[in-house]
Amino acid sequence: MTVSTHGMKVNWGSRSLRAAVELLSSMRFSISLLTVICIASIIGTVLKQAEPLGNYVNQFGPFWAQAFSLLSLNTIYSAWWFLLILAFLVISTSLCISRNAPKILADLNQLKENVREQSLKAFGHRAEASLAEAPEAAARRIGQTLVQSGWKVKLQQRQTPEGGGWMVAAKKGAANKLGYIAAHSAIVLVCVGGLLDGDMVVRAQMWLNGKSIYTGGGLIADVPAQYRLSDSNPTFRANLLVAEGTQASTAILNQPGGVLLQELPFSIELKKFIVEYYSTGMPKLFASDIIIHDKETGEKIPARVEVNHPARHRGVEIYQSSFDDGGSSVTLKAIPMAAASKPFEIQGTIGGTSSLTNGQGEGAEKLTLEYTALRVINVENFASGGSMGGSGADVRKVDLHQAIDSRLGAANKTVTQKELRNVGPSVSYKLRDSAGQAREFHNYMLPVKTDPDENSPAVYLMGVRETPSAPFQYLRIPVDTEGAMETFLRLRAALADPAQRELAVRRYASQAIGRDRPELAQQLAASASRALALFAGSGTDAAAAGNGSGKTAGLQAISDFMEANVPEAERNRAGEVLVRILNGALFELAQMTREQAGLKPMAQDEKTLGFMSQMVLSLSDAHFYPAPMAFELKDFTQVQASVFQVARAPGKTIVYLGCAFLILGVFAMLYVRERRVWVWLAPRVPLGQGAPAGGDSVPELAANSQATMALSTNRKTMDGDKEFEMLKTKLLQGPV
Repeated sequence: MTVSTHGMKVNWGSRSLRAAVELLSSMRFSISLLTVICIASIIGTVLKQAEPLGNYVNQFGPFWAQAFSLLSLNTIYSAWWFLLILAFLVISTSLCISRNAPKILADLNQLKENVREQSLKAFGHRAEASLAEAPEAAARRIGQTLVQSGWKVKLQQRQTPEGGGWMVAAKKGAANKLGYIAAHSAIVLVCVGGLLDGDMVVRAQMWLNGKSIYTGGGLIADVPAQYRLSDSNPTFRANLLVAEGTQASTAILNQPGGVLLQELPFSIELKKFIVEYYSTGMPKLFASDIIIHDKETGEKIPARVEVNHPARHRGVEIYQSSFDDGGSSVTLKAIPMAAASKPFEIQGTIGGTSSLTNGQGEGAEKLTLEYTALRVINVENFASGGSMGGSGADVRKVDLHQAIDSRLGAANKTVTQKELRNVGPSVSYKLRDSAGQAREFHNYMLPVKTDPDENSPAVYLMGVRETPSAPFQYLRIPVDTEGAMETFLRLRAALADPAQRELAVRRYASQAIGRDRPELAQQLAASASRALALFAGSGTDAAAAGNGSGKTAGLQAISDFMEANVPEAERNRAGEVLVRILNGALFELAQMTREQAGLKPMAQDEKTLGFMSQMVLSLSDAHFYPAPMAFELKDFTQVQASVFQVARAPGKTIVYLGCAFLILGVFAMLYVRERRVWVWLAPRVPLGQGAPAGGDSVPELAANSQATMALSTNRKTMDGDKEFEMLKTKLLQGPV
């Protein structure tokens, strides 16, 4: 009883093993795995990979960002389940090949010459004919004809109850079955190559050698050994940034949640980085002149790395990936956006930070200035409807609360004409407050003329955005006759000074009315004083304009004041009058600041009118600028850096071989048809006579033979029909 039970367990276990092997090697299982891999690859293509978690939160929301992280959809090609599916696909396809390949290889040499005569009459392509040849002679002639046409032929003499005969069996297109093996082998090779060049080997080293992902910061030289992979690592793909005049030998291998450091068997010194641009501003050429310093031999090997033209040393490919700033030094000038701020200059390095203080005493706010980027070339489109204004731009729509109709760098407008212009260098930085909140800024060094009107001034562009996904919105500061923004700064400071405003109001009223009508001049002075106070955001009028919700400033304060104090029917006319008074008072204030600075007054012409129109808009928008100061790029010293991708990819050759197998396999299965031909040749017995007695000679007519021909093919096509007709004509017409 015990033995019988044990035997049942063994049988059950063997049946389970056979069932598991049957499942793994089945075509349905392989296709299911391949389908999942294709879906995962589509997700990995649509969803940006290895982005910071904040980017997914901004784009999809916290719920989906968390879901992506849990399912590793943001790093799908290194996810454990994706690698596991690849491994099972390799096992499944390998088992499928091992089961079917022996049968296919055995079938290559089988011509199936033992097929019966009656079976030939059941084929779709069949024919019969009488030949004036003996069966043996006909068989040899037919066999020779087929051999000359590239067929593999076998002749067989056969004795049957009806009499003797010859069977001609031929085969062509055996490569069709080899295509099956090649195509399935290609899947295995590509998957194996992908596993070798993926994260599987790196993760194995982490498990076996005690390596872990580094999540901190600091200098690369200070990172402990447990976060470093040795230079003998058989497979990796990492990034290496090298600034001009420096060298580096430790690359960064990005991992989910952190990085690993990959040591190289050599160091790369960047002698010079070269970048050339098209007229559109797009880069045309990236190239790096480097020197490879071999650590083992000390040899120095000069090389040049370009896009699609990598260098190679000790089995490591060095690709030109991109370029970056290598630590350029910049000099910035602080432009005060608040009355308490004072102009000053500060120097920094791209990638570095500086500490600032806004205000004095205990209430001073601590700020951190982060230098993020320096761009020397900025090519923008100035055509009508383009991204840089033209006749489609309206400078009055510059508003830090709304999207700008024509903003720098916008790519959301269809442009039929192009007027490309290099607007010069720009600097990007972040200003972070004591709570850690930061805004991003993008300011151009040189003034830009965005309006084709000749009376419209060039403007300095000061960009700001709250989040990385939002577009930049630009404050435009007009350039004065001295080619600077000093008039704006002086006028903004004077606007915040009540004494200066009052002096400007008296000058404006005196010049507008004269001394003959003091009462009217006094009324005009009161209106101008109120308009300036509202515009400056100071005094009780500004508070009243805010409808009790706090002070407002700029043109918005005047608009709020009109809505609160003027009937709707009279609002448009009263608003025009008040804005005209405001413009006149601001013009006198600007003239005063120029006189105090020892500069000649502005001429009263169309250019000055355009300048003051833009100045009013700039002063109004400056109240809503979300920082106490902006920074103007005054000077810089550029240092370029190359970003190299260094890769040791042993699976690359395997993948290339798999691609070659796939091409051959698909070609063989689609374009090569397997065909088999059988011709049965039997003696033809004269009509009315039986078979001759043993030993007697056959009558003359019996020397002729009866032929039965059949053709089989793995696909029914028109070419198969034509080939059968051709073979029937060549083989069954007899000797020529």
